[in-house]
Amino acid sequence: MALLLLLVLLALGWPVHGTWDNCGTCGLRPLASFYGKWRVVGGTNARPGAWPWIVSIQDPWTIGSGHICGGSLITPQWVITAAHCFINASYISTWRVVIGANRLSRLGPEVQVRHIRQLLIHEHYNQPTHWNDIALLELDQPVQCSSYIQLACVPDISLRVQELKNCYVSGWGATTARSASVNESDVLQEARVHLIDTGICNSSWWYRGEIHHHNLCAGYERGVIDTCQGDSGGPLVCKDNYRDYFWLVGLTSWGRGCARARQPGVYVSTQHFYNWILVQLGLRAAGRAAE
Repeated sequence: MALLLLLVLLALGWPVHGTWDNCGTCGLRPLASFYGKWRVVGGTNARPGAWPWIVSIQDPWTIGSGHICGGSLITPQWVITAAHCFINASYISTWRVVIGANRLSRLGPEVQVRHIRQLLIHEHYNQPTHWNDIALLELDQPVQCSSYIQLACVPDISLRVQELKNCYVSGWGATTARSASVNESDVLQEARVHLIDTGICNSSWWYRGEIHHHNLCAGYERGVIDTCQGDSGGPLVCKDNYRDYFWLVGLTSWGRGCARARQPGVYVSTQHFYNWILVQLGLRAAGRAAE
């Protein structure tokens, strides 16, 4: 961390003292101390403000709330999500991004809604192989941070992600593996997951070589708890081992079914794409940012 150090840390939401607009330190959950135990398929209802960086990306032409995918706020005007959320998408400028919500059918005064000014899909994204399944959304206006809206922390290469033990997924996706497309949750779901060694995840009894070097696996060998349809693009976060903030280590990308044994959720490693993110935000000159 040398180039434009302070600007980069603030813009990406690194945990530093100071402010980016009114957002301050990233990765914090101001309301979490009011909720006792943290208890997606196999998940439970999250309390309002529990995961203050998550957003709902919505297509107004979709039935119901319009929810398509999740995402995470990384600066007041940029959201990170999965590229596959926008396959065959049209009229992106009419889509909306809902920030600070818990129940999608009843948005409270704490919620802010923005439209998409710009969609940046990784230039080497490949749909059939899930290669480089990452995208950035520029909002039409910056959001104002609050107890319900905070920035996520994107880790650089110095963070030892596999050493993090307390990891969680959240989203408004299907809560049962059956008929997933019609079982999306109105209330934000949360669940604790374990990071799974990618060597194990890629073995013959698991994903048989389909996991890329820029992926993470998280869940349980037995299945039961997992992300599912509608959770795509949403956050996989892990608590720092020494401090009270969380790192956005992954974006929900794909999986074979939902909650199956030895078929855990597969996530895009944000750490791997750290330089690419900086380039897209104009904070680093283009170089070896692309895969």
